[in-house]
Amino acid sequence: MDTRTKLSPTEGESIHSQDMQLDEKLISRKVQGLCSVRYGLAFSVHMCNFILMAQNVIMNITMVAMVNSTDHQAQVNVSTDGLPANSLDGPSQAPKSLPAEAPVYDWNPQTQGIIFGSVNYGILLTLPASGYLAGKVGTKKVVAIALFGSSLFILCTPLAADLGLVYLIVIRIAQGVCQGAGFGGQFALWGKWSPPHERSRLFSIALSGLALGSCIVTLLSGFISLILGWPFAFYIFGAVGCICFLLWIGLVFDDPSSHPWISISEKEYIISSLSQEVSSSKQPLPIKAMLCSLPLWSIHFCCFGHQWLVVVLLIHTPTYINSVFNVNIRDNGILSALPFLFAWVCSILGGVLADFLLTKNFRIVTVRKIVTLVGNLPCSAFIVALPYLGSSYVTTVALLILACALSTFAQSGIYINVLDIAPRHSSFLMGTSRGFAHTAAILSPTVNGFLLNQDPEFAWRKVFFLLFAINTLCLIFYLIFGKGDVQDWAKENKRTRL
Repeated sequence: MDTRTKLSPTEGESIHSQDMQLDEKLISRKVQGLCSVRYGLAFSVHMCNFILMAQNVIMNITMVAMVNSTDHQAQVNVSTDGLPANSLDGPSQAPKSLPAEAPVYDWNPQTQGIIFGSVNYGILLTLPASGYLAGKVGTKKVVAIALFGSSLFILCTPLAADLGLVYLIVIRIAQGVCQGAGFGGQFALWGKWSPPHERSRLFSIALSGLALGSCIVTLLSGFISLILGWPFAFYIFGAVGCICFLLWIGLVFDDPSSHPWISISEKEYIISSLSQEVSSSKQPLPIKAMLCSLPLWSIHFCCFGHQWLVVVLLIHTPTYINSVFNVNIRDNGILSALPFLFAWVCSILGGVLADFLLTKNFRIVTVRKIVTLVGNLPCSAFIVALPYLGSSYVTTVALLILACALSTFAQSGIYINVLDIAPRHSSFLMGTSRGFAHTAAILSPTVNGFLLNQDPEFAWRKVFFLLFAINTLCLIFYLIFGKGDVQDWAKENKRTRL
């Protein structure tokens, strides 16, 4: 059966009327296209994610200029929510031609690991609840405060480093609190702005800013540190963040009804396509039903497995290249940015592919599982194969780039699936799924670091096979229990009690 019939506004409508509505939606989409307000909103969120991710990983690039020396152990202890840029660094000393005014600190690898990880504890504090908060007070306010706060704390980072380690860690945790609100709070927009058959595309455009932020930071931060001094990397990206904050305030609105410049036709198109998915502010969260929902748990577990994949892919495998091939990837900024560049492009292509399959009468659950499968299984298989490639450096780097690019397809699968099964509670559930997945960004470096310290000879195989096992088990669980239709507990006429 065509999945589009499941998205019809009311019960009792005929299949013929649903098809006519779908034809009207497709015509409207073709007429307005990328010039529409909803795509402008997607690009605004794209820029927000760009600056948030750039501010998240900038410390990972500048650390090599901030300390007397770095080594691999500092890399192992790093944990990030997105695409960490320092993972592409190899063993090296701090640059010899640093500007005289740039201070250098005597932080050992363990201290560096605490500094890197502190931002993630802040993110974990606010990421699960930020979606629910955005659903109550509005995404515009939550993300605006998060964007301004993150930019302000980035600007204060050089001063905090001068004041002492404790001040720096506090600033990093506070920055993480703001970033968690920004990363989790933005999802509430798509329950009000994204027509079902454009949802994957809009969502992927917005999230692709994460990969672009890592790409640009990787390319520019090292040069800024060498030419102007590492503090200017924080000042520049902090200032850009403040500019993005002002643009966000002026351009982003919580729903089509409150947008002052949207055309009447586009407003009616969006509202009519989401008429069955508008949440009721008075409807309580069906917590008990959520906890008993296997489709919901399958999304959470698969998000966790995918995040474990991302962490290993972008933190440990570059260190693996350095240890096997003795190549300092950081010294070549273009090569370091290639995985992020391909991930940025493929992130958008994944959303286009998902929406294309929906127009070809694929069921929603089938589309979500296809792109999720592509974004998980090939990537983990490529990584498991790395220790068996021997001295083939070109093949190793090619597989890493391919794995990084394909991993972004999951953004149009598991990360958006809660909008399909529980649109009325999507803002809250997207925050919880991202928060649950973020625990992998903290657990993975710890577990893998233990394995690397215990068994140097076969440690990498153990790390990669552990990744494959976790990722595959979580993927299988999702493929079995994942759903694409609105669950009974998420319907308005369903009696819900805590």
